[in-house]
Amino acid sequence: MQYTSKQQATPIMIGAEVFIEPGQTPKEIDLWFKRLQEAGMTVTRIRLFETYMHKADGKWDFTLFDEAYKAADKYGIKVYGNLFPATAFTDLGGLKFPKDENHLVAIERYVENVISHFKQFNSCYGWVPVNEPGVGHFPQDQHATDKYSEWKAAQAHPEYTSGGYDHFDFADERFHLYYNTWFLQWLTGEIYKHDPESIIHVNNHAIFKNVAEYDFTAWRDFLTSLGGSAHASWHFDNFSRQQYALAIAANCEIIRSGAGETPWFMTELQGGNNTYSGFLALCPTKEEIAQWLWIAIGSESKGAIFWCLNPRSSGIEAGEWGMLNYHNEPSDRLQATTEVINTLNEQITFFEDAKELQSGINIIYIRESLWIEKKLQMGGKSYEGRDEGGVMKSAIAYFEALSEAGVQANLKEISEFDFYKDDYIGAVIILAHQISIPSKYWILLETFVLKGGKLIADGLTGYYDENAVGTMRLNFPLRNLFGADVLEYIAIDEMEELMADGIALPAYQWRGELKTTTATALACRGENLTATQNMIGKGTVYWLPSLIGLGSRILGDYNHLNMFLAKAINLDTLNLPFVFEEPQKGILMKVMGNATEWVTIIINKSETHREFKLILREATLQPIVIFANNGGKVGGNHISIEAEKTLVIKWV
Repeated sequence: MQYTSKQQATPIMIGAEVFIEPGQTPKEIDLWFKRLQEAGMTVTRIRLFETYMHKADGKWDFTLFDEAYKAADKYGIKVYGNLFPATAFTDLGGLKFPKDENHLVAIERYVENVISHFKQFNSCYGWVPVNEPGVGHFPQDQHATDKYSEWKAAQAHPEYTSGGYDHFDFADERFHLYYNTWFLQWLTGEIYKHDPESIIHVNNHAIFKNVAEYDFTAWRDFLTSLGGSAHASWHFDNFSRQQYALAIAANCEIIRSGAGETPWFMTELQGGNNTYSGFLALCPTKEEIAQWLWIAIGSESKGAIFWCLNPRSSGIEAGEWGMLNYHNEPSDRLQATTEVINTLNEQITFFEDAKELQSGINIIYIRESLWIEKKLQMGGKSYEGRDEGGVMKSAIAYFEALSEAGVQANLKEISEFDFYKDDYIGAVIILAHQISIPSKYWILLETFVLKGGKLIADGLTGYYDENAVGTMRLNFPLRNLFGADVLEYIAIDEMEELMADGIALPAYQWRGELKTTTATALACRGENLTATQNMIGKGTVYWLPSLIGLGSRILGDYNHLNMFLAKAINLDTLNLPFVFEEPQKGILMKVMGNATEWVTIIINKSETHREFKLILREATLQPIVIFANNGGKVGGNHISIEAEKTLVIKWV
């Protein structure tokens, strides 16, 4: 698709959703848009409820939503129109898929009426075709059933058949991946019929659970920008509150990777209190609001929209989520947002041009690993390593460990990694408990290492192929890469110690026992080999067949894992401009740069004031503090920061 000039414009925009519902007055709606302008905000999103526009007699009455677009015109606010075809009053997330062919026609008519009407407003900036795609389970409606039959009939016979063993085919999961993409692309086509220059944006949600439903690389073909919802109250149940900043960072990295060269934009961040909705009740602090916003910006987001500006008055979310209080006055959370906006505006030349620093370290998650983990759940006693979520939590563990070292890593699905470069010296792939490696990646991973890449694998990485058939009985296809075979995986009830290259690491859930072919011993338990290092071509593979990352996460201590990673990766060779002199528990740093300058975003999530040093690649760099919310300073390479505060430093 050839983008228009309107689509190419990707300024940094901060805003909050304005929730429109019957009962509101034009005066009140006007005030909300005035509040956006006063806060320095430039963008909003509006749910365009069909049930509030399409009357029982078939006629359309756009009056209520016209007031919002008119106010947006008046105050210079850009509007993303969120398509919201008719759904139940209690439906918080909205339509995900059509029910049947008649419903699809009704959606088509809705799109025609809504797009044709609202595109007239100057404030009409773009469209969100589906709010929060992703349902967490296979769609069951008639349209999905019919589409499934059509899709399955068109599937080619697979070349790889797991050696002839009987197996799962994961057709449901593969169809679901296709179906999400099909519906988004269909809606995009319908929008273009009536607004051919429009911006198309979509926000996935519950990323750590739903990510296997999203084919981001396919979405790049028709989306103008990719986004997401990252609500602590709904989406971060695998994290403590102290880890919410880390959860935002990981969420951002997954979206940034999925977007590729397409811009990305954080569509929803929790802006206020929730009472009865959400899986837990909380109100973000003003400090958390600043943290989340700066993390998004530091991850190359083109901005963020908070959910939401005004509390809605009815439904399950009545009185919730707002950044304004019930008297339409700014909360301290909205004021904190304005402070960030003011800094961005002062430094806009840098931030609109800056890119996130690439360390060369890639933590890879694999869609088929998530599918297989879910398929094989049997109930019974809970074990973090084999419960649903163990695969993603293992990847997150390495992300958190490196974050404590001041090193930011990519977090991406294996299909998003570029396996076709000529040289991978300085590149690292971490496969943390990725239980399935599909057959098409076996030779690609081997080529990556042969060309100089480093591969670190832990847990049950590679235990299955894409059909959940055990690879250990298939003439182990990773033998040449790993330089060893697995003799057994032994279940262990208690955390054990795995002494790898002189560093004591926590072994959790399983202990793999190996037999080498070309690898050398990295760790032994008595006479049994429990970890290896294999030199192959120009690269190296470290194989630690136990849950080292997840074990460290459970213990809440990444010190030894970071010691191992620093040694295995050899961080000095990555030539990073800034790293922590030593790991800092509870401290998070994002690094951005352009052609001439750097910015570090440092957040203290520990409970106390912290002081530490950075290692600077260029000793001549001079720091300038551009944002510090009530505490924080820098002298040379020495950082001083209060608990829960954010410190943003430009280095010139």
